[in-house]
Amino acid sequence: MRDDTKLDAPGQFPPTRWSVIVAARSMEPEERRRGLEVVIAAYWRPVYKYIRLRWGKDSEEAKDLTQDFFFRLLEKDLLASYEPQRARLRTFLRVCVDHLIANDDKARRRLKRGGEIEFQPLDFESVEGEMQHSEIPAPDRVEDFFEREWARSIFSLSLQRLQQDCEQRGKQTHFRLLEFYDIEEAGKELTYAQVARQFGVKTSDVTNYLAYARREFRRIVLEHLREMTGSETEFRREAHTLLGMKRP
Repeated sequence: MRDDTKLDAPGQFPPTRWSVIVAARSMEPEERRRGLEVVIAAYWRPVYKYIRLRWGKDSEEAKDLTQDFFFRLLEKDLLASYEPQRARLRTFLRVCVDHLIANDDKARRRLKRGGEIEFQPLDFESVEGEMQHSEIPAPDRVEDFFEREWARSIFSLSLQRLQQDCEQRGKQTHFRLLEFYDIEEAGKELTYAQVARQFGVKTSDVTNYLAYARREFRRIVLEHLREMTGSETEFRREAHTLLGMKRP
């Protein structure tokens, strides 16, 4: 996204929500499941890629280990030991992945789980396709790679949500303009007037539609972050990392 996607006004932080950390510690099975589903949606792609690159696993092993990790996250109640004041959630999860694989390598066995826990199918094939077009990080930069993939995952989920919201509100052109002008290569060098002619709208419409879509995108990103963080401090740190928001 471009520089004008940044938020600086502290009043635009969303209110506190029922975070996945609280949900994961709930005694209610459905609430715990909901928390895990949010974590999986944001982290399964970064975890899979990290396992492939950091631990040198082939595709099939990485698929098994990725699913094992999220099974264990629920079965072993790993999020109950997470302390937001000590580390960011993404750092905590990455360390848990390392611990899982180190133990797995020592045992040299696979643990298959089932029971009442079911995952939505994970599109590993699409991730393999993404990796073919990604620059392979140096061994000492894989942790940074994991963080970049986490950011990419949050932005991707937010764009999907924005597209759905725009479709429901009859604002498909607003989303398409954001996609064309801020994300795709095709629109980056065009003026607003050129974009307006291409979309058959007024130049002022391009300005207003983009302002709306950018504002909604930022709002959705912040909602995801609010739900995915365990404290106000962590939330503001992650907002600064992703959107350049000034820390208080």
